[in-house]
Amino acid sequence: MQNELVLLHGWGMNQGVWKIIFPELEFLHAGVVRCINLPGYGDSQVWPTPYNLHDAAKQLSEQLQPNSILVGWSLGGLFALYIAKHWPEKVAKVLLVASSPFFAETEDWPGIKANVLTAFKEQLVTHREKTIERFLAIQAMGSTSSRDDIKQLKKLLNEYPAPQECALSAGLDILQSDDLRDIFSNCPVPIRGVFGRLDALVPYRGIAKMQALNSDFEYEVIDKASHAPFISHKKEFLSAVKSML
Repeated sequence: MQNELVLLHGWGMNQGVWKIIFPELEFLHAGVVRCINLPGYGDSQVWPTPYNLHDAAKQLSEQLQPNSILVGWSLGGLFALYIAKHWPEKVAKVLLVASSPFFAETEDWPGIKANVLTAFKEQLVTHREKTIERFLAIQAMGSTSSRDDIKQLKKLLNEYPAPQECALSAGLDILQSDDLRDIFSNCPVPIRGVFGRLDALVPYRGIAKMQALNSDFEYEVIDKASHAPFISHKKEFLSAVKSML
Protein backbone atom coordinates (compact mmCIF):
# COMPACT_ATOMS: atom_id res chain seq x y z
CA MET A 1 0.00 0.00 0.00
CA GLN A 2 1.35 3.45 -1.00
CA ASN A 3 2.06 6.09 1.65
CA GLU A 4 -0.55 8.83 1.85
CA LEU A 5 0.77 12.21 0.69
CA VAL A 6 -0.49 14.94 3.03
CA LEU A 7 -0.16 18.66 2.22
CA LEU A 8 0.07 21.26 5.01
CA HIS A 9 -0.35 24.95 4.10
CA GLY A 10 1.35 28.06 5.49
CA TRP A 11 0.38 31.03 7.67
CA GLY A 12 -2.77 32.93 6.72
CA MET A 13 -3.66 30.39 4.04
CA ASN A 14 -5.78 27.23 3.90
CA GLN A 15 -5.84 23.94 1.99
CA GLY A 16 -7.23 25.76 -1.09
CA VAL A 17 -3.71 26.94 -1.89
CA TRP A 18 -2.76 23.39 -2.99
CA LYS A 19 -5.49 23.19 -5.64
CA ILE A 20 -3.04 24.87 -8.02
CA ILE A 21 -0.99 21.66 -8.22
CA PHE A 22 -3.33 19.04 -6.76
CA PRO A 23 -4.14 17.20 -10.05
CA GLU A 24 -0.44 16.96 -10.95
CA LEU A 25 0.45 15.62 -7.49
CA GLU A 26 -2.26 12.97 -7.81
CA PHE A 27 -0.69 11.96 -11.11
CA LEU A 28 2.84 11.84 -9.62
CA HIS A 29 1.90 9.91 -6.48
CA ALA A 30 0.37 6.47 -6.75
CA GLY A 31 -1.28 6.68 -3.31
CA VAL A 32 -3.86 9.02 -1.80
CA VAL A 33 -3.10 12.77 -1.85
CA ARG A 34 -4.82 14.80 0.85
CA CYS A 35 -4.81 18.43 2.04
CA ILE A 36 -5.41 19.20 5.71
CA ASN A 37 -6.18 22.62 7.20
CA LEU A 38 -4.09 23.62 10.19
CA PRO A 39 -6.25 24.04 13.33
CA GLY A 40 -8.24 27.29 13.14
CA TYR A 41 -7.75 27.67 9.37
CA GLY A 42 -10.31 27.07 6.63
CA ASP A 43 -12.95 24.60 7.72
CA SER A 44 -10.90 23.33 10.68
CA GLN A 45 -13.05 24.96 13.33
CA VAL A 46 -11.58 23.16 16.35
CA TRP A 47 -8.30 24.35 17.85
CA PRO A 48 -6.44 24.04 21.16
CA THR A 49 -6.68 26.68 23.87
CA PRO A 50 -4.16 28.09 24.48
CA TYR A 51 -3.02 27.64 20.88
CA ASN A 52 0.55 26.30 20.75
CA LEU A 53 2.61 24.17 18.38
CA HIS A 54 2.51 21.01 20.51
CA ASP A 55 -1.26 20.85 20.96
CA ALA A 56 -2.06 22.00 17.43
CA ALA A 57 0.40 19.45 15.96
CA LYS A 58 -1.09 16.71 18.15
CA GLN A 59 -4.55 17.56 16.80
CA LEU A 60 -3.20 17.32 13.24
CA SER A 61 -1.38 14.05 13.92
CA GLU A 62 -4.66 12.42 14.89
CA GLN A 63 -5.90 12.99 11.33
CA LEU A 64 -2.95 11.16 9.74
CA GLN A 65 -2.63 7.59 8.53
CA PRO A 66 0.54 5.74 9.65
CA ASN A 67 3.62 6.36 7.46
CA SER A 68 2.31 9.47 5.73
CA ILE A 69 4.60 11.65 3.62
CA LEU A 70 4.15 15.18 4.95
CA VAL A 71 4.63 18.13 2.59
CA GLY A 72 4.85 21.24 4.77
CA TRP A 73 4.94 24.70 3.21
CA SER A 74 6.35 27.52 5.36
CA LEU A 75 4.59 27.34 8.78
CA GLY A 76 3.25 23.91 7.71
CA GLY A 77 6.87 22.70 7.65
CA LEU A 78 7.23 23.35 11.39
CA PHE A 79 4.11 21.25 12.00
CA ALA A 80 5.51 18.46 9.77
CA LEU A 81 8.85 18.38 11.62
CA TYR A 82 7.19 18.45 15.03
CA ILE A 83 4.83 15.58 14.17
CA ALA A 84 7.69 13.52 12.71
CA LYS A 85 9.63 13.85 15.96
CA HIS A 86 6.80 13.28 18.44
CA TRP A 87 4.57 10.83 16.54
CA PRO A 88 7.10 9.13 14.23
CA GLU A 89 4.80 6.19 13.47
CA LYS A 90 2.64 8.65 11.53
CA VAL A 91 5.43 9.92 9.26
CA ALA A 92 7.56 8.19 6.64
CA LYS A 93 9.20 11.33 5.21
CA VAL A 94 9.04 15.13 5.51
CA LEU A 95 9.24 17.38 2.47
CA LEU A 96 9.77 21.02 3.42
CA VAL A 97 8.63 23.65 0.92
CA ALA A 98 10.19 27.09 1.53
CA SER A 99 10.37 26.18 5.19
CA SER A 100 12.95 26.11 7.96
CA PRO A 101 13.29 24.56 11.42
CA PHE A 102 13.65 28.12 12.76
CA PHE A 103 12.21 31.20 11.05
CA ALA A 104 13.53 34.05 13.20
CA GLU A 105 16.75 35.84 12.33
CA THR A 106 19.57 35.69 14.88
CA GLU A 107 23.26 36.59 14.70
CA ASP A 108 24.17 33.15 13.37
CA TRP A 109 20.92 32.18 11.61
CA PRO A 110 19.39 33.85 8.55
CA GLY A 111 15.64 34.32 8.87
CA ILE A 112 12.80 36.82 9.20
CA LYS A 113 13.76 40.03 10.99
CA ALA A 114 11.99 40.36 14.36
CA ASN A 115 10.50 43.75 13.43
CA VAL A 116 8.79 42.21 10.36
CA LEU A 117 6.94 39.62 12.44
CA THR A 118 6.13 42.20 15.12
CA ALA A 119 4.70 44.54 12.47
CA PHE A 120 2.59 41.72 11.02
CA LYS A 121 1.25 40.99 14.49
CA GLU A 122 0.38 44.63 15.18
CA GLN A 123 -1.30 45.04 11.78
CA LEU A 124 -3.23 41.84 12.31
CA VAL A 125 -5.19 43.43 15.13
CA THR A 126 -6.41 46.36 13.03
CA HIS A 127 -6.20 45.24 9.39
CA ARG A 128 -6.44 41.45 9.16
CA GLU A 129 -7.35 41.27 5.47
CA LYS A 130 -4.71 43.82 4.43
CA THR A 131 -2.06 41.94 6.42
CA ILE A 132 -2.92 38.66 4.68
CA GLU A 133 -2.94 40.44 1.29
CA ARG A 134 0.57 41.78 1.99
CA PHE A 135 1.65 38.26 2.86
CA LEU A 136 0.09 36.97 -0.38
CA ALA A 137 2.14 39.50 -2.33
CA ILE A 138 5.31 38.15 -0.69
CA GLN A 139 4.33 34.59 -1.72
CA ALA A 140 4.13 35.51 -5.39
CA MET A 141 7.43 37.42 -5.59
CA GLY A 142 9.71 36.06 -8.28
CA SER A 143 6.88 34.96 -10.49
CA THR A 144 6.61 36.52 -13.94
CA SER A 145 2.83 36.33 -13.53
CA SER A 146 2.63 37.48 -9.90
CA ARG A 147 -0.55 39.54 -10.38
CA ASP A 148 -2.38 36.57 -11.90
CA ASP A 149 -0.93 34.25 -9.25
CA ILE A 150 -2.26 36.45 -6.44
CA LYS A 151 -5.68 36.66 -8.09
CA GLN A 152 -5.81 32.88 -8.47
CA LEU A 153 -4.62 32.36 -4.89
CA LYS A 154 -7.25 34.68 -3.44
CA LYS A 155 -9.99 32.90 -5.40
CA LEU A 156 -8.89 29.47 -4.11
CA LEU A 157 -8.48 30.67 -0.52
CA ASN A 158 -11.90 32.33 -0.52
CA GLU A 159 -13.56 28.96 -1.09
CA TYR A 160 -12.94 28.30 2.63
CA PRO A 161 -13.79 30.26 5.79
CA ALA A 162 -11.37 33.00 6.87
CA PRO A 163 -8.74 31.95 9.43
CA GLN A 164 -9.48 32.45 13.12
CA GLU A 165 -7.80 35.42 14.82
CA CYS A 166 -6.27 33.16 17.50
CA ALA A 167 -4.75 30.84 14.84
CA LEU A 168 -3.22 33.79 12.97
CA SER A 169 -1.77 35.33 16.13
CA ALA A 170 -0.47 31.99 17.46
CA GLY A 171 1.00 31.19 14.04
CA LEU A 172 3.10 34.36 14.14
CA ASP A 173 4.22 33.47 17.69
CA ILE A 174 5.28 30.01 16.48
CA LEU A 175 7.22 31.52 13.55
CA GLN A 176 8.90 33.97 15.91
CA SER A 177 9.68 31.68 18.84
CA ASP A 178 9.62 27.95 18.07
CA ASP A 179 13.12 26.66 17.39
CA LEU A 180 13.07 23.13 15.95
CA ARG A 181 16.74 22.93 14.97
CA ASP A 182 17.37 20.08 17.43
CA ILE A 183 14.42 18.18 15.97
CA PHE A 184 15.75 18.84 12.47
CA SER A 185 19.19 17.52 13.50
CA ASN A 186 17.83 14.34 15.06
CA CYS A 187 14.70 13.66 13.03
CA PRO A 188 13.79 9.94 12.91
CA VAL A 189 12.64 10.18 9.26
CA PRO A 190 14.28 11.50 6.05
CA ILE A 191 13.86 15.23 5.37
CA ARG A 192 13.87 16.73 1.88
CA GLY A 193 13.39 20.34 0.79
CA VAL A 194 12.44 22.59 -2.11
CA PHE A 195 13.40 26.27 -1.86
CA GLY A 196 13.29 29.49 -3.86
CA ARG A 197 16.59 31.32 -4.25
CA LEU A 198 14.81 34.70 -3.99
CA ASP A 199 12.86 33.84 -0.84
CA ALA A 200 12.94 36.70 1.67
CA LEU A 201 11.36 34.66 4.48
CA VAL A 202 13.61 31.58 4.24
CA PRO A 203 16.86 33.12 2.92
CA TYR A 204 18.93 31.05 0.52
CA ARG A 205 22.09 31.36 2.63
CA GLY A 206 20.29 29.58 5.47
CA ILE A 207 20.01 26.32 3.53
CA ALA A 208 23.70 25.54 4.05
CA LYS A 209 23.13 25.97 7.79
CA MET A 210 20.30 23.43 7.60
CA GLN A 211 22.57 21.02 5.72
CA ALA A 212 25.18 21.42 8.48
CA LEU A 213 22.58 20.38 11.07
CA ASN A 214 21.55 17.23 9.18
CA SER A 215 23.97 15.67 6.70
CA ASP A 216 21.22 13.44 5.26
CA PHE A 217 19.12 16.47 4.29
CA GLU A 218 18.68 16.71 0.50
CA TYR A 219 17.16 19.68 -1.29
CA GLU A 220 16.66 21.51 -4.56
CA VAL A 221 16.68 25.27 -5.11
CA ILE A 222 14.59 26.89 -7.85
CA ASP A 223 16.59 29.87 -9.09
CA LYS A 224 13.96 32.52 -9.79
CA ALA A 225 11.36 31.37 -7.27
CA SER A 226 10.51 33.06 -3.98
CA HIS A 227 8.42 31.82 -1.04
CA ALA A 228 5.81 29.91 -3.05
CA PRO A 229 7.68 27.92 -5.72
CA PHE A 230 4.69 25.64 -6.34
CA ILE A 231 2.74 28.72 -7.51
CA SER A 232 5.39 30.71 -9.37
CA HIS A 233 7.36 27.78 -10.86
CA LYS A 234 4.97 24.84 -11.00
CA LYS A 235 6.89 22.76 -13.54
CA GLU A 236 10.24 22.99 -11.75
CA PHE A 237 8.58 22.40 -8.39
CA LEU A 238 6.78 19.25 -9.54
CA SER A 239 9.97 17.93 -11.10
CA ALA A 240 11.78 18.39 -7.76
CA VAL A 241 8.97 16.71 -5.81
CA LYS A 242 8.88 13.79 -8.22
CA SER A 243 12.55 13.06 -7.55
CA MET A 244 11.97 13.24 -3.77
CA LEU A 245 8.90 11.02 -3.57
